[in-house]
Amino acid sequence: MPENEVIIVYADKKGERLDVFVAAVTGETRSAAQRMIDSGLVLVCKKAGKSNTKLKAGDEVEITLIPPCEVELKAEDIPLDIVYEDPDIIVVNKRKGMVVHIAPGHESGTLVNALMYHVKDLSGIGGELRPGIVHRIDKLTSGLIVVAKNDAAHRSLAEQIKEHSAKRTYMAIVDGNIKEDSGTVNAAIGRDVNDRKKMAVTSESMGRNAITHYKVVERYGEYTLLELKLETGRTHQIRVHMAHIKHPVTGDTVYGRKKGFASFLDGQALHACKLELSHPRTGERMEFFAPLPDWFVKVQEHIKRRSNTHS
Repeated sequence: MPENEVIIVYADKKGERLDVFVAAVTGETRSAAQRMIDSGLVLVCKKAGKSNTKLKAGDEVEITLIPPCEVELKAEDIPLDIVYEDPDIIVVNKRKGMVVHIAPGHESGTLVNALMYHVKDLSGIGGELRPGIVHRIDKLTSGLIVVAKNDAAHRSLAEQIKEHSAKRTYMAIVDGNIKEDSGTVNAAIGRDVNDRKKMAVTSESMGRNAITHYKVVERYGEYTLLELKLETGRTHQIRVHMAHIKHPVTGDTVYGRKKGFASFLDGQALHACKLELSHPRTGERMEFFAPLPDWFVKVQEHIKRRSNTHS
């Protein structure tokens, strides 16, 4: 696999937006440049940049260029739990362990591969390797994801997500006993300066605003079952915010404890259980639900037994 190329260039005029500058330097479209910036691939004076960062003459801009995946997107006969489907959208209850779209190291077996087999047409706005994909959930998170079958539907859904009119609700088990019955985490999220593969709570100038609302559903002594609602949709938002308030999602070895429940759980106890949106063609308000999967219920039962033993 070809290695990433890092180029360092210097801004030659004051006030130019970073995304415009990166697009000009790389020859990419402005939207592609924005995706690079959002992914933490662009540093301004050694710090992660934002698309609307205004450059100063002489600023050092470091750009990491990732070679395109030399893979052919193939339809694969992989079973899907389809919750709803019509000519414009398809809502899928993604199983835990499935990657949403092709990426380095995941050239097959993704949700997109499965969709290509089950769906005749998908929106092309997401790019050649991400047809129909409007939003994502992590590989080790299960639950609802809506996919666009055409460009008009994609634009509508993307706008709803941007304007927060599309609502997403999750269930999670977190470490520790949260004393408050409900609360809100309002903390900007950006790339971790020490590990660019991770996200972290940052200052507003370094990250993007992120808001997560949570409500306690049940307490299990050393653990708490939460219902969480996203007001924004940043990468790893729930996982980063829960770790920030010292109650990481149980089983999350990236932002939480490295040992303990990890081997039993094989990933974080997080499930996207509800999705609310307006249909892109009719405007009808729609709600979709995905019950807690068996693996999540088994974790609950295990925790309850532990709680009763220690009480």
